[in-house]
Amino acid sequence: MTSHRASECESPRHAPSQADAVTLRPMREDDLQLLHRWLQREHVRRWWGGDELVTLEGVTQRYLPRTLGQGGVTPYIALLGDRPVGYCQSYVVVGDDFWPDETDLGARGCDQFLGEGDLLGQGLGTQLVRTLVDRLFADPAVTKVQTDPSPDNARAIRCYEKAGFRPLKRITTPDGEALLMLRAQG
Repeated sequence: MTSHRASECESPRHAPSQADAVTLRPMREDDLQLLHRWLQREHVRRWWGGDELVTLEGVTQRYLPRTLGQGGVTPYIALLGDRPVGYCQSYVVVGDDFWPDETDLGARGCDQFLGEGDLLGQGLGTQLVRTLVDRLFADPAVTKVQTDPSPDNARAIRCYEKAGFRPLKRITTPDGEALLMLRAQG
């Protein structure tokens, strides 16, 4: 699995209007250069990725299979109108190497970041998370959605709480210490 370090959401400075709703579309191969650019930005890189994501080749190696429906991770590009503003992904938790003890086949994991730094602090991260979670819960087989931000990423934790997640416990993942957060269906 990739880094499960949910990046900074943000606290709203200027709440976007309904006309500025965040939508999601499936990530495509032609989004890889954009994703690479986002992954180089300090506000993203601090919480997401690894050394292999510094090059376009590394990003392509990790994310191209996802755009082709391989590997169990479903990638999306978040849009504000027609403008790409961020990335998010979901995956089935059972069978993922981060969660060897999970047995609920309806459990899904999610991760996200806003790639456009000029949009931080406007409530868009919370909108992105809510949009993704609503999409996941539209499938009646999904029972819960979990995420695992760094315990040091207070902005992301607040964002997930605003989107209905509750902190469960500190855990150790292959990426290091994390705060397991959960949102149940309903």
